[in-house]
Amino acid sequence: QVQLVESGGGLVQPGGSLRLSCIGSGSSFSDSVMGWYRRAPGKQREQVALISTVHSTTYADSVKGRFSISRDNAKNTVYLQMNSLKSEDTAVYYCGAAVRGVWYWGQGTQVSVSS
Repeated sequence: QVQLVESGGGLVQPGGSLRLSCIGSGSSFSDSVMGWYRRAPGKQREQVALISTVHSTTYADSVKGRFSISRDNAKNTVYLQMNSLKSEDTAVYYCGAAVRGVWYWGQGTQVSVSS
């Protein structure tokens, strides 16, 4: 059974930083595309960042230059380093992984950016 568990969310002031982590279990994720998505109140889900099996990355325009995605296959973990956070980054952040063509999702972690 594939499971993904996010951590690292919280309340931070504008301009601050947070690092999200997502640990996978129930499968090896080294052959899986992994990524982060978010859903803000009243908005549709947004793809934030993806990382391929060879560590190539893509980012939403809204986070380019501020967020960085990385992965550690030995630990079945994907990270999202978020810098220069803005109020519009407030959302629930979800980790996802494509395992043998099927996307799995974590339960999400809340990120709130407010002074």
